[in-house]
Amino acid sequence: MTDADEQGDGRRHGGADVIHYLVGDEPQETTQRVLSPREIMSKAGIDPSQNYLVEIVGRERVSFKDKPDAGIEMHDGQRFVTVFCGPVPVS
Repeated sequence: MTDADEQGDGRRHGGADVIHYLVGDEPQETTQRVLSPREIMSKAGIDPSQNYLVEIVGRERVSFKDKPDAGIEMHDGQRFVTVFCGPVPVS
């Protein structure tokens, strides 16, 4: 099997499984098995210095507010949202 064949099914990329997950409603993907909340937000174009990550697991919410560098075991279909915690301008 060639690299082109592996990438054609959307599950392999250079010999590693591709993990698909959502940040908000935006699809993301990685081949890394462990990512930090900071890395997940950065890859999604979200500023980790003004946001924190929350994983949605069924009806539960797992907050990483005080754990931006914690290792999160990644698996296909995970869902995350971000919460803004930066300064809010006042008029």
